[in-house]
Amino acid sequence: MDQQQIKALIDAMASSDLQEMEFSQDGWTLRLVRQGASAPIATTAPSRSPLATAAPIGRATARPAPASAANPKELRAPLFGVLHLQSAPGEPPFVAAGQSVKAGQTLCVIEAMKVFNEVRAEHDAVVDAVLVSSGQEVEAGQPLLRFA
Repeated sequence: MDQQQIKALIDAMASSDLQEMEFSQDGWTLRLVRQGASAPIATTAPSRSPLATAAPIGRATARPAPASAANPKELRAPLFGVLHLQSAPGEPPFVAAGQSVKAGQTLCVIEAMKVFNEVRAEHDAVVDAVLVSSGQEVEAGQPLLRFA
């Protein structure tokens, strides 16, 4: 089952009045359930193990986890995954220490379940330090950047 098939199923459900849909292929099951007026929720897993929640298809935007009261000037990872500080190998990093960033600017990308989640700045700031390296696995809530 590939991303295009999953997107086609989500689109088909969104354009219908179905409340629930399930599709199985190659040992995987995709189950879409509409909850109230919100969009469908996609879950996928091998048929031999419990269901796991799937990430959105394609490129997503991840909201940074709220900063702790002890240090409101840290950007924390919103989810577990592999951190990327540049868009592709050999490209310049999204941000570097000493750089000013604007609200909405991409700071890094976290790859989780083959989905690249862009982490964006919530407000204008100056990057004081980059606390992680590209390719590193990060935990949800782990500090990634510190702002001056």
